[in-house]
Amino acid sequence: QVQLVESGGGSVQAGGSLRLSCAASGFAYTIYNIGWFRQAPGKEREGVATINSDGSTSYADSVKGRFTISLDNAKNTLYLQMNSLKPEDTAMYHCASVESGRLPIWLTAIQALGDPDFGYWGQGTQVTVSS
Repeated sequence: QVQLVESGGGSVQAGGSLRLSCAASGFAYTIYNIGWFRQAPGKEREGVATINSDGSTSYADSVKGRFTISLDNAKNTLYLQMNSLKPEDTAMYHCASVESGRLPIWLTAIQALGDPDFGYWGQGTQVTVSS
């Protein structure tokens, strides 16, 4: 059974930093991409970052240069280091897995994060950035 449990959210001022963690279990990283998506009230889900089994990463344009995704295989833990936070980063952040081998050619892993047809996600951790 896939389990994804997030932690590390909180409230910070603009320009601050947070590190999110996700304890992952129940699936093989060789099959899945794993990453983070976020959703703010009244807004669409947005894929933030993914990492796959060979370590390659992908980021949304809105977070490039500010966020860094990493995976500690020994601890089965995914991280998202978020620097230079902006008020528009305020959202619920979810850790998610995507079975990349099932994706249609027109859909990337980062776009599929949070889609129930292709993977799983955790309950989320709230990030609030004040100006």
